[in-house]
Amino acid sequence: MRAVQVTEFGGPEVLKAVDVPEPTAGPGQVLIDVTRIGLNYADTHQVENSYQTLTRLPFVPGGEVVGRTPDGRRVVALLAGGGGYAERAVAEEAMTFPVPDGVDDLTALSMLVQGTTAWILLRKNAHLEPGESVVVHAAAGGVGTIAVQLAKAWGAGRVVATASSDEKRALALELGADVAVDSRADDMTATLIEANGRRVDIVLDMVGGTTTDQSVAALAPFGRLVFYGMAGRTPPKPVELRNLLGHSTTVAGMWLPHVFRLPGDLYGTALTELFELARAGGVRAVAGGEYALSDARAAHEALRSRGTVGKLLLDPTR
Repeated sequence: MRAVQVTEFGGPEVLKAVDVPEPTAGPGQVLIDVTRIGLNYADTHQVENSYQTLTRLPFVPGGEVVGRTPDGRRVVALLAGGGGYAERAVAEEAMTFPVPDGVDDLTALSMLVQGTTAWILLRKNAHLEPGESVVVHAAAGGVGTIAVQLAKAWGAGRVVATASSDEKRALALELGADVAVDSRADDMTATLIEANGRRVDIVLDMVGGTTTDQSVAALAPFGRLVFYGMAGRTPPKPVELRNLLGHSTTVAGMWLPHVFRLPGDLYGTALTELFELARAGGVRAVAGGEYALSDARAAHEALRSRGTVGKLLLDPTR
C-alpha cells in the first residue's frame, strides 16, 4: 500500500510516499480503510524528532484518520503510534470512535484533536466562567478556530483573537471573536489590555517565545494562561513563581495524551459534545486545504509557514 515513510529526521523534505507492507490488526485493534487523514502541527515536530515523545526510525507519521472498518462502520481514530499517513491504518479499538450521521470527514477530524484540545483547554485547564475574557492566540488555526466558537458559546464576555494577517483576523471575527489584533505586535501585553479594555482573564497560547512572556504579563488578578504548544519554536522565559503573586495568576500546561490517564472518560465526553454541537450548527470546522498523500511535503511546508487556517487534510487516494 502507499504511505508516507520517514527514514531520517528533518524538515518537510524527508516526507516521501513509498510502497510499504499493509498493516494487520492484532487483538483489540481494528484495521481502517482510510478516507481522509488529519494533519496536526505536532506532526511537524514528530518528523524532526522534537516532539514530547521521541520517535524511532523508520516510521509512518500521522495520528488521526477517518474511514471505514472491515465490518462497514464509519469511524475516526487516534493513532498513538503513528501510521496515519497511509491508505490503511491500524488503531486500538479503545481509540476508535463512531462518526455520527451528518458529520463529514473534515468535521470528524477537526473535532478529534483540535476540537477536544480547545474543549479541554477552556473547561479543564482554564475553567472558563461566564463573562470572563478569553484571548485565543493563533485564532485562525485548527485549535484556535474552534476555541473562539466554544468560548462564545459558553458565555465568554469578550473574545480577543490574535492572527498574522487581515484575512485571518477577518475569519476570527466571522467565527465570533469580539476583536482581532495582529499577532506580530511589538508589545503584546499592551495590545491585549487595550483590545480587552482591561487585563485579560484567560489566554490560550501555543506560540511560545515573547508571545507567551508578554501574555502572562497581561493577565488580570486570578487570570490563567494555558500553554499547549510552541509553534514559534522558541521557548518562553522560565516562569518565576514569585512573579505570579503580583496578580494572583496561574500558568498551566496541557498535552492531550495526559487526558487519557484521568479517571472516567473526559475525552469521550468532549468529543461527543463537539459532534452534537457540530450537528446542531453550534460549531463548525474550517477547511484549511486538502493535499494528496504524495504532497505531504507541501502540506507540512504550509503548516510550518503558519500561513494556513483551520484543518488540513491528506487524501490517501492521490
